[in-house]
Amino acid sequence: MPYVRLLRPAQWIKNLFLLAGLVFGRELLHWGRVVDVALGFACFCLVSSAVYILNDIRDRDEDRLHPIKKNRPIAAGLVPVSSALGMAALLLLVGLGGAFLLDRGFFLTACTYLVLQLLYTFWLKHVTVLDVIAIGMGFVLRAVAGAVLVHVAISPWLVLCTFTLCLFMGFSKRRCELNAMGERPSGDARRHRKTLAEYTPDLLNHMTTLTAGIAVVSFMLYATDKRTLEVFGTNYLVYTLPLVVYCIFRFALLVEHGRVDGPTAVVTRDRPFQAALLLWGVTVLIIVYRGRDLQTWLSDVLQRGHS
Repeated sequence: MPYVRLLRPAQWIKNLFLLAGLVFGRELLHWGRVVDVALGFACFCLVSSAVYILNDIRDRDEDRLHPIKKNRPIAAGLVPVSSALGMAALLLLVGLGGAFLLDRGFFLTACTYLVLQLLYTFWLKHVTVLDVIAIGMGFVLRAVAGAVLVHVAISPWLVLCTFTLCLFMGFSKRRCELNAMGERPSGDARRHRKTLAEYTPDLLNHMTTLTAGIAVVSFMLYATDKRTLEVFGTNYLVYTLPLVVYCIFRFALLVEHGRVDGPTAVVTRDRPFQAALLLWGVTVLIIVYRGRDLQTWLSDVLQRGHS
């Protein structure tokens, strides 16, 4: 249905970044916190869908030049602009209203996210480099909102790892857009998105390589940080690095070869990526919540082996 597609439910997976504070703040076993984050996730989904609708209204003419985006409900003429505006207003009212009832700090973070997304829709998306930085900050605000909701300290590592990883994803998204417009006249690429006239394949390859490296190093530093050892009781998180590297490299490979049309497609469709991500997630949960026990058990096993 056009009105369901207008919400872009596949994009709601991005709001899973709200879980970061719940998991790494060791609050996952507290049922009340889980319920709060689930409600917060729903609020963010409503707000983000409202932003997508406003974005589709703003870009409806440009989207008609894109081989895939031309099928979006507004660009394709399946949903009137007036109806889309009314739907966006209702989503914002319910989403922000729910956020206000949940937690005042969470509400302010959601409002900040909304302002940033509006700036992106009407201005920042047309400014080279700042457009991707805005995308990265949007993910950071999701992670911060989750931490605020469960009342855990906002770690600098949460901000750094989220931002650098999402910079990589943002530049990868631009690479996908360039791939999609690659066989069309260069004028169409410029008219669809002004920044595509300045982003080149070589430049985007350089940017994705650089940000991927920074993301890996950021995670490695977080995993070996003294504070991480104190909280989790072990530094075993660093041993999940091969899975992190595989996911990032697999992501880059799919984008470079034009097998996906964006980051969401990688997460929702590619089985090897999904398997590695699931394995990483399960391993992280074991380390975060049973790290001390795991380290003690392994130490006992090694001592018995030497005796």
